[in-house]
Amino acid sequence: MLWEVRVSYKRGVQDSEGESTLKGLKALGFGGVEGVSTAKVYLIKGNCSRGDVEEICRRLLANPVSQDYTIRGIEGEDE
Repeated sequence: MLWEVRVSYKRGVQDSEGESTLKGLKALGFGGVEGVSTAKVYLIKGNCSRGDVEEICRRLLANPVSQDYTIRGIEGEDE
């Protein structure tokens, strides 16, 4: 099974990289861009259940205080 995990900052948490990118876009003349947010995407392949991936997220990939995560099964159905 292949799992996609997307980790992003929670609403209200400062995303310095996103803010910097937005400033750069505006400086380049892309005035219509209203916001930029960043996320990390991890692809986890192996004999892992959804519960296993949930535990990986909680214990390693995401900081529960400042980050949210989503999990999506890519090959086959979510378990």
